[in-house]
Amino acid sequence: MKSLLQFGVIFLLTIFYSGCDTNDNNELNSDNPIIGNWQLIEAYISSGGPQYLVSIENGEKFKFSSNGTFSSNKYPECTSGNFSTESNELILKYDCNGFTAGIENSEGNITYKVTFESDYFLLTPTSVICTEGCNYKYKKITND
Repeated sequence: MKSLLQFGVIFLLTIFYSGCDTNDNNELNSDNPIIGNWQLIEAYISSGGPQYLVSIENGEKFKFSSNGTFSSNKYPECTSGNFSTESNELILKYDCNGFTAGIENSEGNITYKVTFESDYFLLTPTSVICTEGCNYKYKKITND
């Protein structure tokens, strides 16, 4: 009986420790396709009618790091924060006290539906509604 109890304890401890995440530094999966540097190159917008494509020169840039942080030149008054991806959603939380872009959801995050392609992704806002539709195309510029 004692050996059965010891076996049970060892078995439970093995299951417990094998289920723990060994990534103590809160790194995201390096296979996450959003990790790297991206630049806005096109926007699909509408001015009350069907969407149309607009090319963007020197578009805003994002850098997504594997530690869950990002930096961007989109808003000069706040250039960094934390991000996460869940399913096909990108969640941005800017880290500047008092900063608001005016498009945050009720949790204070800016959210997008993200669609990945080979060397670009499309962002469609979900924390604010584009009545006629809108999305933004970002091209990967480096893997840093």
